[in-house]
Amino acid sequence: MDEDLRRAALDYHRLPRPGKLTVEPTKRMASQRDLSLAYSPGVAAACEEIARDPQTAWDYTTRGNMVAVITNGTAVLGLGNIGPLASKPVMEGKAVLFKKFAGIDSVDIEVDAIDPDRFVEVVAALEPSFGAINLEDIRAPECFEIERRLRERMKIPVFHDDQHGTAIIVAAAIRNGLLVQGKRLDEVRLVNTGGGAAALACLDLLVAMGLRRENVTVCDIEGVVWEGRPGTDPYKARYAQPTEARRLEEVLDGADIFLGLSAPRVLKAEWLSRLAPRPLVLALANPEPEILPEAVRAARPDAIVATGRTDYPNQVNNVLCFPFIFRGALDAGATTINEVMKVAAVEAIAALARVEASEVVAAAYGGTPPLFGSEYIIPKPFDPRLILEVAPAVAKAAMESGVATRPIADLEAYRRELGRFVFRSGNLMRPVQELARSRPVRIVFGEGEDERTLRAVQTVLDEGTAEPILVGRREVVEARIRSLGLRMEIGGSVQVVHPLEDPELFAPLVRLYQGKVGRRGITPDAAARRVESRNTIAASLLLESGEAEAAIVGGTGDWMRHWEHVLACIGKHPDAGRAYAMSALILPAGTLFFVDTHLLLDPTAEQLCEMVQLAAEEVRGFGIPPKVALLSHSSFGASGAESARKMRAALHLIRERAPDLEVDGEMHADAALVPAIRARAVPDPTLEGPANLLIFPGIDSANIAFNLAKAVSEGLQLGPMLLGMNKPVHIMVPSVTARGIANLAAVAAAQVNRG
Repeated sequence: MDEDLRRAALDYHRLPRPGKLTVEPTKRMASQRDLSLAYSPGVAAACEEIARDPQTAWDYTTRGNMVAVITNGTAVLGLGNIGPLASKPVMEGKAVLFKKFAGIDSVDIEVDAIDPDRFVEVVAALEPSFGAINLEDIRAPECFEIERRLRERMKIPVFHDDQHGTAIIVAAAIRNGLLVQGKRLDEVRLVNTGGGAAALACLDLLVAMGLRRENVTVCDIEGVVWEGRPGTDPYKARYAQPTEARRLEEVLDGADIFLGLSAPRVLKAEWLSRLAPRPLVLALANPEPEILPEAVRAARPDAIVATGRTDYPNQVNNVLCFPFIFRGALDAGATTINEVMKVAAVEAIAALARVEASEVVAAAYGGTPPLFGSEYIIPKPFDPRLILEVAPAVAKAAMESGVATRPIADLEAYRRELGRFVFRSGNLMRPVQELARSRPVRIVFGEGEDERTLRAVQTVLDEGTAEPILVGRREVVEARIRSLGLRMEIGGSVQVVHPLEDPELFAPLVRLYQGKVGRRGITPDAAARRVESRNTIAASLLLESGEAEAAIVGGTGDWMRHWEHVLACIGKHPDAGRAYAMSALILPAGTLFFVDTHLLLDPTAEQLCEMVQLAAEEVRGFGIPPKVALLSHSSFGASGAESARKMRAALHLIRERAPDLEVDGEMHADAALVPAIRARAVPDPTLEGPANLLIFPGIDSANIAFNLAKAVSEGLQLGPMLLGMNKPVHIMVPSVTARGIANLAAVAAAQVNRG
């Protein structure tokens, strides 16, 4: 690496505190009672339960979500035998990947034991502490024997990722590469260079999937592994062939697959002509592959190339699988990770590459999404959908193969539960999405040509939360659906409408709009032009006329301009004094709801009372009991300022009209969120625990607080959600993501189904 990268890497590991891991408690430890529950005497209850039934360790401890990353440092990638201590940064990094990609807690353990017997004894003794073992960077051939013996002794999964993680990703790439090239696994010839632990694991898995062993030729540093070659270890000897060939170039004739897991530049460009038509070249040595992709493309443009590098297409990277395999294995209580589970992971990863790329993946490609083909045969490592596909497939395979001790009764519900790792909104949205799925409603999306909207609509279709109607030019929408590789069908799963292309549908809507704005200085001709040119108006009229049951509009331009159009077409509910806007902020510690962040500049006490009641009802729709704090610069009567008096008056009105609502105020923001501070401010607080619904004296404080909290916390926004409207309609902000649009659609659908 260059000096700049080296210095940056050292600073990354050293600052602001050494290392990449820390330990944080999952339970509160703020009082003597907390201490008595966490440790003596309360901890004895959990100990007794586990002693009675060891399976309850999954219920009372972290064991069911804890993986040990263990090495002796004898074969660290790219560094060799550097020993256990020097390998610790690599193992910490692996542990971080477990947490980042699959929410699995992980501890790195570096064992000073080169002798396999001693290493096995140390690791086997750790079984009570962990739900699974990830072996890492152990040299061959000792790694084969170590893993075999540990799997025999331990009743938890033991997985050498250098072998099996690599094998799974390679198999997925080969599965899809052969599909693109029009070939079958049971008919192809494969030549491997390397013959090490990873290579042999790849071959074993491919053979289990249908590759014929006699069609495999292995080459190592000594040349071709031929039948009877002296000194060949038994693991390699399984793939020895009866051949007179002794050099790599002699065995390439007619090979459909070159699988390199060896060293730089071992495959020469002039040898590529020997390969079969439409070959696969997997040159996986890192950082420099066996042959550079540009050399392959120049000599064999009909080839598909994969490497282990991020700067070329088709990166083969273990992070595509190991976090999600362990996630599924842990959740099913698997006692091992067997061949059936590995094959299930292969098929899930391969299948994911064949559907449209997610918004996250598209962003990494500069906004141009990759489409399945020669340049995209395996998903990108950061595709957030991997956990949703791989973990359930692995858990299902564990159950079907009889190694699951905690079978998952509802795999579809489990898949939805995993959404919390993909989208931070997953937990918050679950009850809303369940209600939306109970009866998918007709939702019109105003910006039907927008890429984010189209991705959101595909998500809505996949989740079964709505029947989408898109406002847009049909030709443009069709072209963008194709370019994004989406699966929706115009005229089938989605309807596309536009005022200029569907005059019969919109003619009565134009008249409807003219009647609404005719006495607001807008002429009939101007009204007609507005319907034709402003999608928010067109979408709102479809909702108002009953053609749709809910609407999602905006996302471009000025939010308030969209609001004016929506208000003119839909109007507020007759029982509401006015409309309000509520925004949610999803934080690691929970969700906070802020009102009113967009509409009402200086609400009266009466309006504050109304917004609280409307907002509390919406919060209940998320399955969350509302805890309302009326915020102010003053706490509990300490100020005579007008804004403080207004909040106190609002509290009296709320208690009169909603006596069952948990509410208190006026109070400082810290008192709202920290019960101990609140208890010091007033002797009889009527709010228990932290507040989750925050009400502000005016739009300035609400909007500033919301955006400040979002910025400093990296919180995830949901909304704004309009309250008090005559029909379910929401206006997107310009920064909205495809997931944010899909979430708003689910909110709107749930509002319809709640009636």
